[in-house]
Amino acid sequence: MAAKHKDEKQIELAKKLNHVPWSDEYEKMISGMLYNSFVPELSAARFKARRWCHEYNTTFPDNPDADFDSLLKSRMAELRKLLGHVEGEEVFIEPPFRVDYGCNISLGARFYANFNLTILDCGLVAIGKNVMFGPNVSIFAATHEVEVQSRRDNVEYAKPVVIGDDCWVGGHAVIMPGVTVGKGCTIGASSVVTHDIPDWSVAMGVPARVVKQVAPIKDEESRYETGG
Repeated sequence: MAAKHKDEKQIELAKKLNHVPWSDEYEKMISGMLYNSFVPELSAARFKARRWCHEYNTTFPDNPDADFDSLLKSRMAELRKLLGHVEGEEVFIEPPFRVDYGCNISLGARFYANFNLTILDCGLVAIGKNVMFGPNVSIFAATHEVEVQSRRDNVEYAKPVVIGDDCWVGGHAVIMPGVTVGKGCTIGASSVVTHDIPDWSVAMGVPARVVKQVAPIKDEESRYETGG
């Protein structure tokens, strides 16, 4: 169900991000309220993101002296042109990579994603440090009402997604709107995560359920607060 009021916590988190298309509808969008995605500010931001995705996914260094280190640096520079925050110098996302806005995504240090990551970041998406994704992972912060009229009216809403530090998300997994995956978790391949997963858990299945706990390791304070 969509929220009725703006979420000041999400708005304050967004103020820490880069490239944000501030407007009333943007604030409603990240607050989980029904909003119009076709206002000029949001339409322009999505167009910018699609242009960026095309360039990121089709560009490769043609310098004969290029190596993996130079590829890492060039892709890091490209990620910072669109994403809301990229921590450190060791974030690597294999193309193709697709987003709705990009500015609503925060990536912690040492994040790696294999091929074909999709993040529909209409809500804020915060990913902690030391996180790994397998291929074909999808994060959906965007959603719609089940009643048909609002979809005809081109209104929708979103819910934030948070993935804690030291997580591994297996290939083809789907993280649904409003989910928080705790720190130290493993999400099995092809799982659909519809509810929060507690820290230090292994979860799998459709819908994903916790099947075991793992031993906690020394905690490191995360840069990001939990959304919700």
